[in-house]
Amino acid sequence: RATMKSLRFLSAEALVSNAELAKKSLAGVAHNLYPLLFKASYLLEQGEVIHDLVENWPLVDFNVGKLLGTTVDYQEDLSHRTCSVCLEGCLTGLRDYVLNHPSPYTKRLKVVDLTGIKDVEVQLCECKKPMGRWARTQLLSKLCLELVGYLQQTQCNPELFELSIDVLMDLFVTERNYELVVQALLKKCCCPLKICCVAFRSDNLSLQKFFYIIKLTEPSFLSKLEIVHNVRLEMEHLEILFSSIHFPLLTSLTLPARTFNVQRFTATEEQMLTTLGEKLGEMPRLTELSVPFSILTGRIQKLLSPLKTPLKMLDVSNCSLNHADMTYLASSCHAHHLEALDLSGHNLPDLYPAAFFKLLNHSSSVLRSLTLEDCNIQDNHVNMLIVGLSPCQKLQEFKFLGNPLSSQALKHLFMFLCELPMLKNVEFPVPRDCYPVNITYPLEDANLCRFDHQKYERVAEELNLILLQANREDMKVSTPLFGSYDAAVQETNSELGAYLIKSFKETLEKFTTSLNKMS
Repeated sequence: RATMKSLRFLSAEALVSNAELAKKSLAGVAHNLYPLLFKASYLLEQGEVIHDLVENWPLVDFNVGKLLGTTVDYQEDLSHRTCSVCLEGCLTGLRDYVLNHPSPYTKRLKVVDLTGIKDVEVQLCECKKPMGRWARTQLLSKLCLELVGYLQQTQCNPELFELSIDVLMDLFVTERNYELVVQALLKKCCCPLKICCVAFRSDNLSLQKFFYIIKLTEPSFLSKLEIVHNVRLEMEHLEILFSSIHFPLLTSLTLPARTFNVQRFTATEEQMLTTLGEKLGEMPRLTELSVPFSILTGRIQKLLSPLKTPLKMLDVSNCSLNHADMTYLASSCHAHHLEALDLSGHNLPDLYPAAFFKLLNHSSSVLRSLTLEDCNIQDNHVNMLIVGLSPCQKLQEFKFLGNPLSSQALKHLFMFLCELPMLKNVEFPVPRDCYPVNITYPLEDANLCRFDHQKYERVAEELNLILLQANREDMKVSTPLFGSYDAAVQETNSELGAYLIKSFKETLEKFTTSLNKMS
């Protein structure tokens, strides 16, 4: 559906559609019209005009999220368009803002906020070339180093060194861009553009490099920390991290798989877990915690009870929780505040149905996102699930891939889901009756695609018909066989794939060496 544009916005579009004319006209444009021209240029993907606007930005702040968000003149939110042409224009314009003015005293810009850009799966821009978080980190670091090099080599106005612009950024660092980002952070003091890391994500990085770069990010200002996948962080490393570095503003923490494994706990490690819980309690703003694929059997209370603030988001997928863990969660202060909950990989209906439904009931007034993948939810559990979900009137997202449900049970469940007024996104499993009779759950990766695709398409059509008859075309339903879209993983999958191949090769070589020694 087309979004209405004001006459002002239409006029702005007309001006920026001609890059040459726009460039000539900028000197005579009122300062308060720059935001309007910026959004119009972004919509039309006029990279040159965006560059020129940023290069001559007359205002104190430049907040991309606000500029591209809903505005009076054009209500459509463009902040999810990570268009390469537009973002490159923004960042190079920022560099040239520093360089291309006769007097630094005419510059008013103090803060640039790039944190409002949202990475999504479907890009609506015509170029179809997104610039993800990793690439934005790479380009900004490169431009900062270029600036430092230029200022050091050129006889430029010494007043330029007094210029200081904070650039708020969500950094994403892997092995491939590590050196560049480190150099940019080390030279921050002599660069007019000051990278201020608000959120930090690291993947495919050695522990030594992670510990070095995290200190350079000024962690006392970090609000979000994601340590994922190929960072081999274990509990003892986490204790060192939290003992040596303080994160007073941290609101969100994501830890890699297997950070915790209580199956091999000694008395020392039990004490270490207690200490870690206390360290989390020293983060007064922490409201989001993600610890997937750790083994935390019987230890959830020890980890979460010291927290000063109730959690709004909790991911304990595949954490081997037991009845005591679920009972604690259901009765804890967190239960009434959880807006997003992931309990995937737990046999909820058979092991602890009462505690699970109590947890669901306590969080129902605020719950927006619920993920129950591979939870052994079967046809005979659907009515119970419907009763549990009925109070969740604010639910916007429900994911339940990998559960052995028949097409008939799915239709029954969909008729109910249509009644949840705010539900917008549903990820449902391939029906069990589309797979061979001898298939077992949870499904192995090798069996995921071994289903009757034609039958699945027929069932999917029937489910969409249920939505249509209920006037719920606003709901997006899908079956992403290999999990939900992750923008960060998508952007760096070639590097991660190469890393996995290298790791596999090294393991084989060690195995061969061991065999040779034995023989």
